[in-house]
Amino acid sequence: MLHIDTTVLPHGERRDLFVMGTRFVAGPLDDALTIHTGGFALPGLVDAHAHLAIPSPAPDSAPEDETIRSSARAQLEAGVLAVREPGSPVRATRDVGSGVGMPRLQTAGRFLAGKGRYFRGVAREIELDELPAAVAEELEWSGHWAKVIGDFFDDAGDMSPVFPLEILREAADVAHTTGGRITMHAMTREGAELAIAAGFDAIEHGTMLDPDLIDEMARRSMTWVPTMSIAEPVREILTTEEGPAAEWLPAAIERQPRMVRHAADQGVRVLAGTDAGMVPHGRVATEIMLLAACGLSNQQALAAGSWEARRYLGLPLVEPGAPADLVIYSDDPREDLSVLHHPVLILLDGAVVQPRR
Repeated sequence: MLHIDTTVLPHGERRDLFVMGTRFVAGPLDDALTIHTGGFALPGLVDAHAHLAIPSPAPDSAPEDETIRSSARAQLEAGVLAVREPGSPVRATRDVGSGVGMPRLQTAGRFLAGKGRYFRGVAREIELDELPAAVAEELEWSGHWAKVIGDFFDDAGDMSPVFPLEILREAADVAHTTGGRITMHAMTREGAELAIAAGFDAIEHGTMLDPDLIDEMARRSMTWVPTMSIAEPVREILTTEEGPAAEWLPAAIERQPRMVRHAADQGVRVLAGTDAGMVPHGRVATEIMLLAACGLSNQQALAAGSWEARRYLGLPLVEPGAPADLVIYSDDPREDLSVLHHPVLILLDGAVVQPRR
């Protein structure tokens, strides 16, 4: 039995928290051991876009399961207690990544792409008309999400849509009929238009979103994960590419922060996701700060990487009966987001985790 005396966000109330086993319980518990007093607590950070099976702290020669665990540990030691994985090159992440002592994981199974329309060897490549059935299969396996590669480089060196609208609509209907959610990798305006028109739940990246599309996303209660952290890696990729995309994409990246601010102003749910795999795991604190740099308030940016993301994923906050998940900081992150880089106590399922040093 544990006792923690701290200020709990988002409401900012000083509370006595009690843990019995793996869960928060109503107190007081007279025999509870006080393990921390003071500071400011979040119900854990959330990386809403990360890929545990690709580049991780594990050596390149490490087995697949160790690669996944190593990525998950890097997230956990940074205070990330929940990870949303919108697609993976392998199936193993669901079971390995949701093991004991690992952040809570929602995955989308395999990436779904057209033949030759994604990075080689990464996606499950299918014929266009196979998409609805593939969505059903991935959702049956994952239980949460399906992820569609909506646009990618074509033979002309530009980015163009992969699947036609009617197929995408059918895929979205399949996802929702089975009780799942469906999201799209969309960097072009055309890709985002298709995701919106097809009734997808979310858009990943959304590099070419503009105000009219964002307003429609708000009307449809869609979610956007802009993955601001990958701006530099994408620019580096473009230095090796030839064709139209290398000409328009850098300007779109420069414009994206203004669109993120517009989305927040219009009520679009914006979540913090790093696209870890393209960048190192455990850096969602930096993504939260990038959202604030777009013009979101510190409170909005924190919500995007913590309590609002947890609510969207169906995870509880700090309350009796909930899993005892908690990250404490010495100072108030609503005043200074940089404190997110320095957790002083991490609790997952009531067990203390050593923060990254």
